[in-house]
Amino acid sequence: MELYLIRHGIAQERDSGLNDDDRTLTKIGQDKIKEVAKRLYNLGFRFDIILTSPLVRSHQTAEIFINLQLSSQLQVSTDLAPSGNIHDWLNWLEKQQYPSTTKLALVGHEPNLGEWASMLVWGEANDRLILKKAGIIGLNLPEMRSPIGNSQMFLLTPPKFLLVSVASLGLFI
Repeated sequence: MELYLIRHGIAQERDSGLNDDDRTLTKIGQDKIKEVAKRLYNLGFRFDIILTSPLVRSHQTAEIFINLQLSSQLQVSTDLAPSGNIHDWLNWLEKQQYPSTTKLALVGHEPNLGEWASMLVWGEANDRLILKKAGIIGLNLPEMRSPIGNSQMFLLTPPKFLLVSVASLGLFI
């Protein structure tokens, strides 16, 4: 299974007087997420399902991905809220019995996503990975054993690297 951990876009400041759950994406945050989603679409990325945190800023991010046709399925998961737990999410994932070819995107928050990626790759949350807003981590989860400590990272990118012209980097895709 390919797992993509995607951090929500730039949101209203914490001191805006809103409950943290209700903070929305700013106009800049919406625009950047749209640019990232368009770039991913043009690079051929598609997700079988997108799971999102119930918090407004993450849900808005996921909806932009849906609207730009990166997936046709969106589901809210309380496990992706800041109080979520990777073990609860892995229990849920096991029950789903998705095929090994599934491409699953999770839209959520830091430090959770960076910690989850660390646990999946190294077996412990060690603060090695920090996911920028609108950034993405791609992981291959193993089929026959626990993904904790046995997953492989194949993508770690902040949004600016997705938005830079590939030609200007001298890369060929």
